Amino acid sequence: MPDSLYFTDQHERLRGRIREFAEQVVRPSARHFDLESKFPWDNVKQMAELGLFGIPWPEALGGSGRDYLSYILVIHELAKVDASHAITVSAHTTLGTSPIMDFGTDAQRRVFVPRLAAGRVLGGFGLTEPAAGSDAAGTTTTAVDKGDHYVLNGSKIFITHGGVGEVFIVTARTDAAAHGTHGITAFIVTKDTSDLAESGRVGLGHDPDLPKCRGVRAGKKEDKLGWRASDTRELVFQDAIVPKENVLGAVNQGFRQMLQTLDGGRIGLGALALGIAEGALAECVAYTGRRQQFGKPIASFQGVHFALADMATEIAAATHLVYHAAWLKQTGRAHKKEAAMAKLFASELAMRATTKAVQLHGGYGYTTASPVERMMRDAKICEIGEGTSEIQRIVIARELLGKVIDG
Repeated sequence: MPDSLYFTDQHERLRGRIREFAEQVVRPSARHFDLESKFPWDNVKQMAELGLFGIPWPEALGGSGRDYLSYILVIHELAKVDASHAITVSAHTTLGTSPIMDFGTDAQRRVFVPRLAAGRVLGGFGLTEPAAGSDAAGTTTTAVDKGDHYVLNGSKIFITHGGVGEVFIVTARTDAAAHGTHGITAFIVTKDTSDLAESGRVGLGHDPDLPKCRGVRAGKKEDKLGWRASDTRELVFQDAIVPKENVLGAVNQGFRQMLQTLDGGRIGLGALALGIAEGALAECVAYTGRRQQFGKPIASFQGVHFALADMATEIAAATHLVYHAAWLKQTGRAHKKEAAMAKLFASELAMRATTKAVQLHGGYGYTTASPVERMMRDAKICEIGEGTSEIQRIVIARELLGKVIDG
């Protein structure tokens, strides 16, 4: 959006730097990390050096001191080239760090945010459980008050950075008698990274001075369809000792905090999905311009025109939805409905656009030599993670109908 109402010259300069990094560093290595399902530690180190893990946080806490739109722009630009790199920044920032900024004490912010903002350790978020997916109120992980600490038992699944990360925001039930969304508390839990050798080699990802919670461990790494260079694992609590100073926000109010966090997360995931779709369109424009059939470029055929036109039009619409929701959040306005709309439309667009991209590439699009094959696999999770498309429609409908259905 070169004439966008949302961007300043400073935003455009940041966009240029991120685009250069994505093209020069991420693009040449993305296929390798995807095929090997390998976390890109070397690229992550460069991302940390660029300040990408602390974009929206104050300089006083080790961040870059930029605005929220800048953060969303970074996710968008990275995802045009590779979604795994984009979700590494997004999950770390929105899910792993923003709850501490939003609900933490000054002491908690001083301990955790500088480490996270600098990328010295990676963060994550634990809400989903084996029996509690879309129904997050079905949390069965327990936290028992033992005076100066809580003892946590249970597990969280599909946790981005579950292995490589060291700081996590998780929920557990602190009131056994409460039902539904009540009696749930948020905690900051810590553990050592599972990749001590690699983090030691690159010089980040592990902080020996950060106190760790005994009894917290990562499970087996998931072998996923997409986002294969992103680390996803189970997070297990076996009589885990979490000190009282790691309670995040008010006791028994954790569910409300997590919903607020997810509102922001949906904007980030919308930006990521938008980036995938835009990247797929760019690949299609380039490929159809050089691919010859019947003696001329396939870009000259009307059927290709229609496909590209539809993709470009929907991308323009998604761009406005995503950045409008980001602007609402940045300016302190209500944005629950708009965040859900942005995430819903952009994620379903990413699936449509990448499917069209594979079709336009023909047989080449079905091979790992083409980026659009990876983009199509990466797009699918956008319709599932941080609330499925069905959940987004429920959120939107509830915001529209309000008391009509609540009363």
